[in-house]
Amino acid sequence: MSLVYAGVCSHAPGITGRADMIEDTAQRDRLYAAFEAQRKDIEASGAQALIVVAAEHFANFFMNNMPAFCIGVGDTHEGPIEDPDWLKIPKTTIPGHKDLATRITSHVMQSVDVAYAEEWKCDHGIMVPLHFLTPKFQLPVIPVNINCQGPPLTPLPRAWAFGKALRAACDAMPEKVALVGTGGISHWPATPDSGKINEAWDREFLDRLSRQDQAALLSYTDEQTYAEAGQGGFEIRTLITAAAAAGGRGSIDFYEPIPLFAVGCTIGKFALS
Repeated sequence: MSLVYAGVCSHAPGITGRADMIEDTAQRDRLYAAFEAQRKDIEASGAQALIVVAAEHFANFFMNNMPAFCIGVGDTHEGPIEDPDWLKIPKTTIPGHKDLATRITSHVMQSVDVAYAEEWKCDHGIMVPLHFLTPKFQLPVIPVNINCQGPPLTPLPRAWAFGKALRAACDAMPEKVALVGTGGISHWPATPDSGKINEAWDREFLDRLSRQDQAALLSYTDEQTYAEAGQGGFEIRTLITAAAAAGGRGSIDFYEPIPLFAVGCTIGKFALS
């Protein structure tokens, strides 16, 4: 049928794992309400499967084998790989869609080199969005990871091309497909600066993203991003991929810096063109 929904969201583990520690419960509730609105938008789209474009956090790959892109093509997936008591998400089996994922992968391969995996372990990068967007795991999930972790990182123009290839693949399928790109913007995970957020940098990036300013989005260098947005800022690749897949202008439905969650929390969606 086609791509019927494209959006972005944050996936920081603190969103679920530290939710009960936050003092500003109204801020947490606003974020959760934005996730719920996104869930309803996906449901209303009639999507029969959900592609989640996330960042590889060494859950499935390490520096001995780090693909630029990988698509999960299994019947099921496992998650979370982290301690469920820490993440506050119980371990479960996530339904996949082997046939659809394989067809999408084959189509993407016509223009972008991509790896695939029949076995997939989901970490917080996928589990946190799923916790909100398909809480009963009734929607088949196709996990996708981009190398945002181990240099040399996937180049931003290739992330854009990957998004275009995913869109073409989805549009060639008879099923209705939703896609969400999930990552942090500025954040410094697992460092002494954890909790630091560069709000001005975030808002500038989100403005470029919502305007579909391809030239500006692809102008970031890894050196600049690291200096201004931390190593977590490398995850802009997942959001850029979602924007490229959508083609239309976006709207940011929620953005607030939440230091306890260690990231500027974001929910947004795009028009499809």
